[in-house]
Amino acid sequence: MDAFQLITVRLTDSDGGTGVGYTFTVGHGGTAVRSLLRDDLAGWLAGQPCDDIAELWQRMWWRLHWVGRGGVASFAMAAVDIALWDLQARRAGQPLWQHLRETIDWLVPVDSPPAVIPYAGGIDLDDPIDVLLERTRDRLASGFRAIKMKVGRPQLAEDVERVTAMRELLGPDIPLMVDANMRWSIDEAITAARALDGLDLVWLEEPTAPEDWDGHARIAAEGGLPIAAGENLHSVAEFRELITRGGIAYPEPDVATVGGITPWLEVARISAENGLPTTTHGVHDLHVHLLAAIDHASFLEVHGFGLERFIAAPLAIGDGRAVVPDRPGHGVE
Repeated sequence: MDAFQLITVRLTDSDGGTGVGYTFTVGHGGTAVRSLLRDDLAGWLAGQPCDDIAELWQRMWWRLHWVGRGGVASFAMAAVDIALWDLQARRAGQPLWQHLRETIDWLVPVDSPPAVIPYAGGIDLDDPIDVLLERTRDRLASGFRAIKMKVGRPQLAEDVERVTAMRELLGPDIPLMVDANMRWSIDEAITAARALDGLDLVWLEEPTAPEDWDGHARIAAEGGLPIAAGENLHSVAEFRELITRGGIAYPEPDVATVGGITPWLEVARISAENGLPTTTHGVHDLHVHLLAAIDHASFLEVHGFGLERFIAAPLAIGDGRAVVPDRPGHGVE
């Protein structure tokens, strides 16, 4: 992974109010997303009523469904949908988390945001153990009280050694997650889960290809570890399949790739109906609002994608908590 591509949208309403949205790709495909936005959505969006964001989202979905129903279309729609919700929250003079709680019928209004617990994630599969542990010490010193590390080394024994060393460093009280980034077959994932089962892990993330619903259900049933997945799912329908087939314990929608805030909340609603907490992937500056808006939130992934250099007021972490912004909108500029 050499670079991330950031694609941004700025919407302006007839009164001069603005909203900002963005999505990202991991090195490829950004020009396709930009093309959809520029050539197929920008002109069409001009003059559209935007008070009912969910209805406008459905019309965008229908406009692009022939070439999308997920994938690149969901990335483009995400940037627009995020900008629409930012615009609406700014117009209401409310931070996004509060505006969602007061706007979405199944959410519960509250006076102050609930605690949002972040974990530090990173790309560390190739790090020697001493480097892995030293970076973890730095993250703990910066305020994190939960950690995620990569697994999927050439030999399973290496993973067990690394995770064991991490657990020894963290002790019994700091949550630890592991992420395989789809590296294993079903049988390999089951074997790995069983080998790691005694190390008190919160979850095993993306053990195999995300669209293998039945495979995830097997891993969950036979491996012994809770499963998290979703960063590579780009539609509500995909999440519904994975959830209802028993494939995951921690649904992990990414607001920037699942189509925006509107479908992210639908995934969260389905998760709640099935008794599951919702966690996140990346774009923590947006996700902190979404986790604060729901009552069944799990951990907030904080990942060093490097976007902080482009953001005026990056997410603040202190004593194991993420600071939920109180500025109108999502606050990302």
